[in-house]
Amino acid sequence: MKDAQPRAIYLKDYQAPDYWIDTTDLTFDLFEDHALVTSVLGVRRNEDHGEDTPELTLVGIDLELVSVCVDDTELTPAQYIQGSESLTVPVASQAFSLTVVTRIRPQENTSLEGLYKSNGMFCTQCEAEGFRKITYYLDRPDVMSKFTTKVIADKGRYPVLLSNGNDIARGEFDGGRHWVTWEDPFKKPSYLFALVGGDLEVVEDTFTTMSGKEVALRIFTESHNIDKCDHAMVSLKKSMKWDEEVYGREYDLDIFMIVAVDHFNMGAMENKGLNIFNSSCVLASPDTATDASYQRVEAIVAHEYFHNWSGNRVTCRDWFQLSLKEGFTVFRDAEFSADMNSRGVKRIEDATVMKTAQFAEDAGPMAHPIRPQSFIEISNFYTLTVYEKGCEVVRMIQTIVGKDNFRKGSDLYFDRHDGEAATCEDFVKAMEDASGVDLSQFRNWYNQAGTPVITVTDHFNPSSRQYSLTIGQSCPATPGQDSKLPFHIPVAIALLDQKGQALPLNEVGETEQVLQVTAANETWTFDGLTEKPLPSILRNFSAPVRVNYDYRREDLVFLMKYDSDGYNRWDAGQRLATEVIQDLVKGLLKGEEAEIDSKLIEAFGVVLADEQLDKAVKTEMLRLPTEASLAEQAEEIHPLQICEARSRVRKAIAVAHKNQIQALYQTLEQKGDYSPEATEIAERTLRNTCLGYLSELEDDSQQQLAVDQYRSAGNMTDLRAAMSAVINSSYQSQETIDALLNDFLDRYKNDSVVMDSWFMMQSASPSLGTLEHVKSLLEHASFDSTSPNKLRALLGGFASGNMKQFHSGSGEGYEFLADWIITLDKQNPQTASRLMTPLTRWKKYEPVCREHMRKALERIKAVPDLSTDIYEVVTKSL
Repeated sequence: MKDAQPRAIYLKDYQAPDYWIDTTDLTFDLFEDHALVTSVLGVRRNEDHGEDTPELTLVGIDLELVSVCVDDTELTPAQYIQGSESLTVPVASQAFSLTVVTRIRPQENTSLEGLYKSNGMFCTQCEAEGFRKITYYLDRPDVMSKFTTKVIADKGRYPVLLSNGNDIARGEFDGGRHWVTWEDPFKKPSYLFALVGGDLEVVEDTFTTMSGKEVALRIFTESHNIDKCDHAMVSLKKSMKWDEEVYGREYDLDIFMIVAVDHFNMGAMENKGLNIFNSSCVLASPDTATDASYQRVEAIVAHEYFHNWSGNRVTCRDWFQLSLKEGFTVFRDAEFSADMNSRGVKRIEDATVMKTAQFAEDAGPMAHPIRPQSFIEISNFYTLTVYEKGCEVVRMIQTIVGKDNFRKGSDLYFDRHDGEAATCEDFVKAMEDASGVDLSQFRNWYNQAGTPVITVTDHFNPSSRQYSLTIGQSCPATPGQDSKLPFHIPVAIALLDQKGQALPLNEVGETEQVLQVTAANETWTFDGLTEKPLPSILRNFSAPVRVNYDYRREDLVFLMKYDSDGYNRWDAGQRLATEVIQDLVKGLLKGEEAEIDSKLIEAFGVVLADEQLDKAVKTEMLRLPTEASLAEQAEEIHPLQICEARSRVRKAIAVAHKNQIQALYQTLEQKGDYSPEATEIAERTLRNTCLGYLSELEDDSQQQLAVDQYRSAGNMTDLRAAMSAVINSSYQSQETIDALLNDFLDRYKNDSVVMDSWFMMQSASPSLGTLEHVKSLLEHASFDSTSPNKLRALLGGFASGNMKQFHSGSGEGYEFLADWIITLDKQNPQTASRLMTPLTRWKKYEPVCREHMRKALERIKAVPDLSTDIYEVVTKSL
């Protein structure tokens, strides 16, 4: 932190730059102790700003300046101004060439931004503002340039040299060094620049586009991982085909490349033509990756590929518009995943993330609209709000204008802004112009933070046979926004009769209707009903809002049994379970033994017995709300009581339905080779959910099931599920737990990605993952404190995934996390900032936890020279 109080940047202050950079020619000379970077920039005055020629100021961080030339004249130090993070040069003409030579040290770059080394490989991460750690530049997304990149390195150490675009020339120098030149024919901002140099193996394939062009596909990784790239390649080809069929978007270069990197702050990066991936998001084999990992790889490969149009060909004007590319692309990858797998389960999964984590973000100190109005550190705004809520906002636009008009709108958006840096307003305007639908009020979703609440009341008049629904909307105050304008909220509803059948809602007999809620309070009337129906509200999670309706528990059981909407059927079960667990929490706080409502136990029995229910949906319905979800819905969080109450309910379900669960477990036993197909994933997931329940039983034969499954597992999904069941059980011996953990370690100690799961299973275990045990794992030979993946697995697993242990004691867990945040802030501020999330909602916790968390935050704040990443989060939290 260079200043005592870092400066906030505001959307309202946006101005286009004084100069454009039309061409960027880069030469990287890579050595073992440094890299020499020569940039030749074709600079042009922004004609909209007049004909004068003010000085040009470029940004740069941690750069050693070697030389500066304007056109062919080298400047003396007296002719330019070098600031701590800037370089200012004199300008005498409307267009000129600027050559800057800098020396950087990638080997010492622990922030993993800019150019750095991972396992001996040179690689880059430039989004959002990493390019300024490579050379002095106008490092902002609205400055779009054509890049040519020449990479020079020792051929023996770095036989593979990659950058954006197409490989146009290569050669060798005396002394064992070689070079490759890459040319990207498309303009792009600096954040999309990429470079890789290493000793890598490659998996190759091709894809023929809809116009008949053959594209070379290459996935690069270290040699020992080369057998784990096939699924990513299949996923890439599926993505390319899907984007052509659904959006009409064709790939535009001769080659598409992916590189797997172990040390990476994010999941993956969509650099033009050269996507760099966190290894965990690209490598998969049955022996090392779970079903969830397979689906994650498929989704992330798709996401980054889809960015080629929604992010690269059309990029964002400034970082306030981040959701323009991310929200739209998350929507695209969600639809792709729904088409590839179970659409109903995908919707439940997305809603779970929203209702648990994003709603919590909306209610916390870092709450912001999907288009923030200001920020101190842009890295802090790669959030669930920008991504997942941004996706839901795009989904609502599709709901309002209709699928056909949405496609017309996306075509218009791409055609109108191809090769440009656009804004969220440009996207909404394209949708309006293509559909003829007025989205003026809908724009409030872009400007207002917080989760809207819709309160629904109803009335039935038997004599007139009229039923009315009244919907009111409100939105809680958020930092900087005390009052909100009404949102435009599409609320999908159905009305169920006493047999669970959906009633016709209009003259054409439609049984589902989307109510366009735009006022603070409005009423809809339905005629011709002979009985009071039960409303099914917010079907398919049609808007990211909370719903208040006075459902009785009998109503929730009814919806669980009969609602045809998979999301609402699941949500009814979650509501019922949440109410029951909340009752237990209240009893525990009073020192009472509250009874578990039999309605919930019986409802789970109905789900278990329903043979017509899709197995993937059944799995979701058998899962209790997570501890994080329960905490998010609590008025005041009592973490230990939440853990205890949920555990009691889970055990009660297992005891009551032991025979049904055991029979289902045995019926679902799979034989034959592993396949990541949706039907087989559904069966494995359901079977392993049953195993988790059976492991709650104090019964040696049930406990042995998990051990036997571990010993016989033919894939990582079943192996890891069995391991989790063993280490999370209250009835397994320490000897058995240690034996299985050691066996897992012996098998996978050389696989970095799998070892991440080994650390996380232990740190997130409520029984095994004590603070003492987590501290012991820090000393393990496989733990690497420079790896964001290892830090997220061990520290994140403990602080975010282990409510019982993190919040036990007298604040020791908070102090432990604060110590690591302070240490990591000097090493990798982005990773440190993301680890702070469990502390940011301290005000919602019960008094003892609250005070200890506050002290931990105060201690972090008191550290001198905090990064802007940590400074922003800690000051807003306090």
